[in-house]
Amino acid sequence: MALRSAKVTQGVEKAPMRSLFYAMGYTKEELDRPLIGVVSAKSEIVPGHMHLDKVAEAVKAGVRMAGGTPIEIPAIGVCDGIAMGHIGMKYSLASRELIADSVETMIMAHALDGAVLVPNCDKIVPGMVMAAVRMDIPAVVCSGGPMMSGLVDGEETSLSKMFEAVGARKADLIDDEQLEEFEQNTCPGCGSCSGMYTANSMNCLCEAIGIALPGNGTIPAVESGRIRLAKHAGMAIMNLVEKNITARDIINEKSIKNALACDMALGCSSNSVLHLLAIANEAGVELNLNIFNEFSSKVPNLCHLAPAGGTHMHDLNRAGGLMAVFSELDKKGLIDKSLITASGKTVGENMEGAYVKDHSIIRPVDDPYSETGGIAILWGNIARNGCVVKRSAVAPEMLTHSGPARVFNCEEEAIEAIYGGKIVDGDVVVIRYEGPKGGPGMREMLNPTSALAGMKLDKTVALITDGRFSGASRGASIGHVAPEAAAGGNIAYIEEGDIIEIDIPASKINVNVSDEELEKRKAAYKAPEFGAKSGWLARYQRNVSSADKGAVME
Repeated sequence: MALRSAKVTQGVEKAPMRSLFYAMGYTKEELDRPLIGVVSAKSEIVPGHMHLDKVAEAVKAGVRMAGGTPIEIPAIGVCDGIAMGHIGMKYSLASRELIADSVETMIMAHALDGAVLVPNCDKIVPGMVMAAVRMDIPAVVCSGGPMMSGLVDGEETSLSKMFEAVGARKADLIDDEQLEEFEQNTCPGCGSCSGMYTANSMNCLCEAIGIALPGNGTIPAVESGRIRLAKHAGMAIMNLVEKNITARDIINEKSIKNALACDMALGCSSNSVLHLLAIANEAGVELNLNIFNEFSSKVPNLCHLAPAGGTHMHDLNRAGGLMAVFSELDKKGLIDKSLITASGKTVGENMEGAYVKDHSIIRPVDDPYSETGGIAILWGNIARNGCVVKRSAVAPEMLTHSGPARVFNCEEEAIEAIYGGKIVDGDVVVIRYEGPKGGPGMREMLNPTSALAGMKLDKTVALITDGRFSGASRGASIGHVAPEAAAGGNIAYIEEGDIIEIDIPASKINVNVSDEELEKRKAAYKAPEFGAKSGWLARYQRNVSSADKGAVME
């Protein structure tokens, strides 16, 4: 087989390159084998990443067992929970592009033959996948796996409950000692936070799309099964290199549709919309928001993991994992089983023997939580180009809602009003200038949504933003409004007290104001100061696309 690495290891003229490899302790025998990049996001600032050195070592062992030479290289990663609620969150989504660019840089600059991607957490997973598809090299994703749930007052808990506890404390529903109990016991150790938040959503969707091995989305970080999975990922990449099966052979229009079906069945984070759009863009696959509603209309929601319910990722793993979910969806012909995956086998072969071991965790396809999927796209005069809601985490009484707008030009203004008791039953909180350009960086609004939930307002108050929401958010949290305020979208012209009408089953969201009045407001409008003046975020702001295009760099 022809190896890309021959560009730096073979021939007389490559002697200088070989000398640099020898300086690092590589042997001639190692340089004569395929060179495999093991891209690890290991750091000491992200719980999901603190153990990735162990996962990467296991991957490297698998590569060596299968006859390759592993070469570990680093990747950055932002902890969204630590970045939440301050300027740090502006860097989170933007970091996805940096990760994709840096992975591409390291792989291409050093002519590596393939890559095992070792991410965990929100933007790191899609960023690495975007790079793999862009380069179209053999690649396997092996994530660090989910965190176990915590235990507070005898009940399993996770990060969403931790943020909601802050709202409960602000409303004097709990005291300082109870808040401390949450702090100390919600996050028990390494792994991506234990609900169906963005990190676990994307790790599951990597498995569903075929770029990761079965088990990638659900095997807990602390279990030895995660290490065994990593060794198999190291062996799998060698098979892909030998057969020249590349990322675009695996990620294509058909496999993206498998991922969409999985997204709807699991009730994944609304951020999955942004990331699937971005991955499809790199793969040259046309994907738009209409397709999400098409799948939502035909794929039932089978799982209610936190924040939608009280179960967590280890429960999903115990119930059979992603392949068990696929086995249910296959009963209605919703999965294409013919597609090749990173295991070297087809989806159907990966599914062999899979079944649901606990129907309280994965509902039967004929008895789902809802006949529609977990994500819904809404349109109307507020969002001409669409907006996104995690329907599975919305209380039934909030699927339709009408109420007065409470308008804020940034997250900080909104959270101050919520904590100050100025938001009441029936209100619709509007947070604007938090979009990809307006933020910039499209901050997640976990603090406001959690405050509302903690104050017991999540079943009476809606929240709309051109920013986005953490996968840990629940309630009528409607984000990704496009066009955003900074691009002249109508969300900029909503005024305090305007009546906003939300109809999630009908896919509609409108402000009860005529087009003529909106045009008058637009003509007289003076936008507030927003955005970044310097640094990386200023470059991002100039070049980022809208949310309905995946917020990719143009």
